[in-house]
This record gives sequence, structure tokens and C-alpha cells, in this order.
Amino acid sequence: MSIKKLAGQTLWYGIPRIVSRFLNFGISLLGFRLFDPNGSYPYTQIYAVIPFLNILFTYGLETSYFRFAQTHDRQKLYNTLNISIIVSTVLFTILLFIFKTPLTDFIEMQKHPEFVTWMIWIVFFDTLYTIPMAKLRLEERPRKYAFINVFSVLLNISLVVFFYYVAKPAYEANPNSLLGQFFDPKIGIGYFIISNIVASAVCLLLLYKEFMSFRFEFDKGLWKEVMRYSYPLIVVGFGGMINEMLSRLVYQKVSTASVAQREFELGVFGANYKLAVLITIFIQIFRLAAEPFFFNQSRHEGAQKMYARVMKFFVIACCFMFLVVSLFLDAWKVLIASKHPAYAEGIHIVPILSMGSVFLGIYYNLSVWYKLTNRNMTGAYITIAGALITIGLNIILIPKFKYMGAAWATFTCYAFMMVISYVLGQKHYPIPYPKKKLITYMVICALFYIIHEKLITPALTPHTAIFYYVYYGSAFVFLGLFSLLILKVEKKELQRLPYVGKYLYRGPRPA
Repeated sequence: MSIKKLAGQTLWYGIPRIVSRFLNFGISLLGFRLFDPNGSYPYTQIYAVIPFLNILFTYGLETSYFRFAQTHDRQKLYNTLNISIIVSTVLFTILLFIFKTPLTDFIEMQKHPEFVTWMIWIVFFDTLYTIPMAKLRLEERPRKYAFINVFSVLLNISLVVFFYYVAKPAYEANPNSLLGQFFDPKIGIGYFIISNIVASAVCLLLLYKEFMSFRFEFDKGLWKEVMRYSYPLIVVGFGGMINEMLSRLVYQKVSTASVAQREFELGVFGANYKLAVLITIFIQIFRLAAEPFFFNQSRHEGAQKMYARVMKFFVIACCFMFLVVSLFLDAWKVLIASKHPAYAEGIHIVPILSMGSVFLGIYYNLSVWYKLTNRNMTGAYITIAGALITIGLNIILIPKFKYMGAAWATFTCYAFMMVISYVLGQKHYPIPYPKKKLITYMVICALFYIIHEKLITPALTPHTAIFYYVYYGSAFVFLGLFSLLILKVEKKELQRLPYVGKYLYRGPRPA
């Protein structure tokens, strides 16, 4: 598979995924508009726990499916992994319901224990369609993959709109009316979770053909082989979620503020974290296409050079997104603070989290070395070390610096994981990454943000005519300067790209 094909697959997975993620992003923004920080904190808390449960329930089988599909009978592998995940999902779900009360107490959801029940059902449905969705990716069927993702999100949004903009007004007019009976004000933000349950269940139904192709054929030897490969990925996954979600999950436990203030700060932190997710969206859609690509490419000569090229384009794209997010903060904050200005209090953490997301994306690219060399335990050790850094820094920094401390903990953790993975990767599976060039690009982006936000903006009177002209004008200037830099430095590389090259270069393209 060439970079051209990877780009095509990324577009097929990416555009619908971008649409889906932005629609999900819109759902979150609607929650922040309907509820103030104190009212939105349960949503932040529940969706900080779900990724941990997803890792536990799927235990690395998705990546293992791509890995073993290269060397084993795909139908037998598909059957074996489906049986494994169905049985384990049922068992894990039963255990969660048995220990629901301790779980509710641990995540401090005593006010809404029903949210925990609904959360468990979301994870149940999401897990069951993991392998069938991976099958679509492996077989390069992005159209159906895209349709299911987009339809699910549209259904989710439709239900949210129904509950809050149809059922709620009907309830306020007449609680006993047909539509009014669909709304209970005590549930509050919980209708977002209910809508998610329905959408996840429908996803499962849309994959009925993939389930129909599944047979009760379990290869015990193959399963043991897969599990030996997968179990370190569980540690990697848990560590990754600790690094990404722990700050929100334990915020109330380590903060020394009052209960009301902690809930307020968590709501603010969760809202601003959503802005940094704009970069994470790209990272996730890239991974959807890149993971099968990396395994397929490993069988060809020159794979390392191809991985290096992919990394370069990836970092350049992330740098552009960082600039778009960080240089236009005044515009982005409208998305979360148009109705409740209190959310804008935490806007200054967004660039920190955004650059941390860039580091995380680079780490995901670097992780190809331990997956291809079957050194998944090394990846697990890296993630554990990152998780320990996250835990320690959150305990130290949150009481003193609130969500700013949580943001710096995330930034530091991802920076560490990126660096250590690069060092170890070059030892065990050398890839000729253009290290100096990529570091330079990221440093320039950070300097542009600092100059713009720390030198230009403080000299202006906020929200005056001159403020808007200078603030946004300088932002576009910095974005343009970085674009010119890339066009100049990467001219030969860009000339080789399909479609793009013909607009940048006249005459025969470089080989």
C-alpha cells in the first residue's frame, strides 16, 4: 500500500469520522449550553470512565486481529475472536452489575447511580461490534464503516434533540401529555447517555451481515497465541486511558476545594478538554487507516522509509491543526461559553492539551516498532511509566494549580512517552525519521503561539475593533508564514504527492 492509498483510506475513514466526531463534539457543546459547569460534571465523569471499560472489555483484540490476519486463516481468526469477546463481554457485564455500588462510590456518582447502569450498557454494545467493525477495516470496506459511524451519531443527535427540544417543552406544558411522558427533569444531562445507548445498540443491528458470517468455531491454540500477543496491549491501553482520562476521573478526589467548587472546576476542565480534542479527532481517524497499513507495509522492502514519510506528513498536519486551534482561541471559546461564560475561564489550557495531543499522535506512530517486533511488553512498560507520571503530577499539581496542573500533567506524560518510545524504537527497529526537522516545526509552532498570545494579545484592549483586527490578522499571518515554510522546505516531497504535486511543480515530477 502506497502513501497515496493510505491517504485515500484515511479520507474514506476520515471524512465520515470527522463528520461523526464533529457531530459528537456538537452534542458535547449542546450539553455545555444546556447545563452550567456544575450540571455538566456527571457527563464529564461518566465519559472519563467509559474508555477504561472499553480497554478492559476489548483487551487488545482489535489490534491482534490485524496482526494475525496477515499469517492465519482469516475466517477461523474472526470466529475465534468473536467467540472470545462475546463470552468475556457477558461475564464482564455481569461482574460490573454485581459490583455496581462500589463502582458508583469510586467515581462519585452517588447522585446518579442510574447513569452508571446506562454506562455499562453502552460499553456492552460497543464491545460486541468491535471485531465486526475491525473486519470492515481489514477488508478495506470503508463505505459501510463510514455509514454505520455517521448514522449512529446522527441517531444519537436526533434523540438528544428530541428529549431536550421536543419532550422537555411538552413536559413543561403538560407533564401528562404523550410527548411529555418521555421527559423526566430529574434525569438532567442523563438523556445524553440514554441516547448513546440506543445509538450503540443500533450499530450492532446494522452489522448483522458480519455477524451472520460468524460461525461457532473456536481454535484454542490460535486463541492462546493471540492472547500472548494481546495481553501487553491491555496494559498499553489502560495506561493510555490513565494518561488521557485520569485527570478528569480523579479531579474531585485530589482537589482540596469544596464539593461545589470541585464540580464546577471539573465541568470547566471537561469543556475545554473538548476543544483540544479537535486534534485528537485527526489522530484517531489516521490510526483507523494507519494500523492495517503498517502491518501490511511491513512485508515490503523499504517499509522503514515509508514509515518515516508517513510520520513527516502526520507531524506537519498536526502542526497546522495546533496553530488553527491555538491562534484562534478567542473564536473557539464561543463554542463552549456562548451561554455560560464561566466555561471560558479554562481556555488557556487548550494549547497545552493540544500540543500534548500532538505528542500522543507521534507516540502512536512510533509504536509501530514494538508491534512489528512483537515487543508489546516494552510498549506496556512505556505506558505504565507514563501512567505513573500522570498519577504523580495530578496528585501534586491539581491541588495547587487546578485544571492548569492537570493540563501540564497530560503534556509532560505524552512528551515522556514520545521521547522514550523514539529512543527504544531506534535501538530495536531503526526508522530514519527526520528528527531535527520535525522538532523544528513543532518549536516554531509553539513560538508562534507564545508570540501571539503572550506578546500581542496583552497589548490590546479586549473585544474592541482594533483587538479583532490585530488578533485575527496576526493569527492569519503566523499561519501563512508556517505554510510558506513548509512549501519551501518540503517542496520536493510535496511535488511527489498525487494531485497536490501538479499544483506546486511544473514539468516532470521527481522520482
